[in-house]
Amino acid sequence: MKPSQRLIELNLKLPAVAQPVGIYVPATIVGNLAYTSGQIPLKAGEVMYQGKVGNEVSLPDAQQAAELCALNALAAIASIAGGIDKIIRIVRLCVFVASTPEFTDQPKVANGASELCGKLFGDAGKHVRSAVGVASLPLNASVELEMVAELE
Repeated sequence: MKPSQRLIELNLKLPAVAQPVGIYVPATIVGNLAYTSGQIPLKAGEVMYQGKVGNEVSLPDAQQAAELCALNALAAIASIAGGIDKIIRIVRLCVFVASTPEFTDQPKVANGASELCGKLFGDAGKHVRSAVGVASLPLNASVELEMVAELE
């Protein structure tokens, strides 16, 4: 089943591509790889799940934030690749988690994005990944994600 069909099956839609807040592009293609800029959990232009994980943001909410970041990254790639079905493999995720010093479950937060990739792309959604705790993120977002995907 194609990723576009899986989106429908999961009752998900790719959001509009977030407009950059600086001098950069949301995604670019080099060879057959697409790279995204950092994507935060924006929904309809509003930052969702603001604050630090382990304080203002719970682990389940942070996982939802990571999933939303992944949807935004997929939208950015799809917009320049000719659609989500042009993505044949998710290669890498780098997930940044704004968290309290005591919070050490950044990999569990990143699972929100990784699980979405698996649901949409099956085995081709398996990827290498980093999950990093940071002091703060742009616009007080709890999670930011970068994605690398292989294209047809």
